[in-house]
Amino acid sequence: MTTSVRASDTPFAVAVEQGKDYWWCSCGKSRNQPFCDGSHKADGVFTPVKYTADASKTVYFCGCKASGNKPLCDGSHKQTP
Repeated sequence: MTTSVRASDTPFAVAVEQGKDYWWCSCGKSRNQPFCDGSHKADGVFTPVKYTADASKTVYFCGCKASGNKPLCDGSHKQTP
């Protein structure tokens, strides 16, 4: 597999804590979306993307895996089928 799996047609809203690290799933296969569970290891192509929260707030992690603003949503899910 060289392309990611579309995990969702919408972003994942997550309340993050300032200073905490989050590991976003880039392959789309994780059963713990939007976070990595190690499913990418079978393919050996993808790696999780680290996100460190700069403040405690709600952020929107990309679900379609097509965002140019990885790991956060940039609205790409609206353009990709």
